[in-house]
Amino acid sequence: MTTFPTLLARLLRADAARPLITFYDFATGERTELSVTTWANWVAKTGSLLVEELDLERGDRLRVDLPTHWLGPVFLGAAWSAGLVVVLEGDDPGDAVACGPDGLARWTGAGVPVVASALLPLGVRFPEPLPGGVHDFGVEVWSQPDSFVAWDPPTPEDDAVPGTTQAELWAAAAAGSLLTDGDRVLTEENPASPSGLSSFTEPLVRSGSVVLVAHAGPEQLDATYAAERATVRVP
Repeated sequence: MTTFPTLLARLLRADAARPLITFYDFATGERTELSVTTWANWVAKTGSLLVEELDLERGDRLRVDLPTHWLGPVFLGAAWSAGLVVVLEGDDPGDAVACGPDGLARWTGAGVPVVASALLPLGVRFPEPLPGGVHDFGVEVWSQPDSFVAWDPPTPEDDAVPGTTQAELWAAAAAGSLLTDGDRVLTEENPASPSGLSSFTEPLVRSGSVVLVAHAGPEQLDATYAAERATVRVP
């Protein structure tokens, strides 16, 4: 597994129908579950959006500024499918920005393309018009094709995040993981953050699954762990 497309193809061949990402937001009552196939479809549509609508190319930097949410792993996969470098912190907008509602004021006018998600269930559009120059993810993603193959595909030597190549990222996820194959991980960690990235990459390499939880109290976490038949809790 030296590139993300190689890993994704392996997951689709192995068991495409199994749950991969289950997201709970206890502030809104949302529960969203993505199978491997559904996640791959969102990754493909988002990858096409980044390349065809935002004109990003292999080696460009995508600043991902999202909270704990199922769209975090979608944008990670989409970026790596296209050979983009995912930047998860700092004030540099890179070559484009993906953000939620809280990032609009920060990134509007940054001088690079911005794609924003309302973070509403089913990835729907913002209820109000967005600032000029900001792409509404919930509008533009639906017209993208259901498959995506980069015309200039990523190589193992391309950076996945700054200073870490795709090959190094997946090797570290496999070697550094304490998970066993098929583990179901419950976590409050944000996969689109430096500290939480491994909470997604390690289960992905181990053919596991992730239960992402936002805005939960201790009792809700315990109940969700039991209800989702999780096997590991991180942290």
